[in-house]
This record gives sequence, structure tokens and C-alpha cells, in this order.
Amino acid sequence: MNMQNLMYQAKKLQTELEKTTKNIEKTLFKYENENIIVEINGKNELKQIKIINNELLKDNEILEDVITVAINNVLEQIKNEKEKKLGKYTNGLGGLF
Repeated sequence: MNMQNLMYQAKKLQTELEKTTKNIEKTLFKYENENIIVEINGKNELKQIKIINNELLKDNEILEDVITVAINNVLEQIKNEKEKKLGKYTNGLGGLF
């Protein structure tokens, strides 16, 4: 493989990686149940926390637990999406991304 072809392939890979990353960052990930809605975008920016069950407001400890579970669930969704979509680009690169 000549150097020009290698450089072209690297640039193509970089462009695809950037496009995929931007698409993930624009995606809104959501956790919802009868108590709460949490939305976080692919940049890990919290966009919304909505308490649906007002009974939760009476017990801080339970409210904190529900929020923690919801946020961790959404962050896990984002992590899985990144691994699924970016993994094909980053496999073998030693965790550079």
C-alpha cells in the first residue's frame, strides 16, 4: 500500500469517526419510568430531570436514589452507544479515543 493511499484511508476514517461522534453527541438519551424522566445528550450534558411522582418529594433519600439510578442508566446507554458505534474505529488503538 503506497503512502498516498494510506493517508487517504486515514483521512476517510477520521471523517467517519468525526461524523459518528457528532451524531452521538446530538442524540438525546432518555430514562423514563412512573417516577422520573431523565434526558442527557451524547456529550453527557444533563438536559432534563422531571419528577412525575410528586410523592417522591416527601422522601429525600428515595428521591436521591431514583435520580441516581436514572442518571446512571442514561450514562450507561451513552457508553454502550459509543462502544457500539465507535468501537469499529477504535479497536486496536489502545484506548486513544
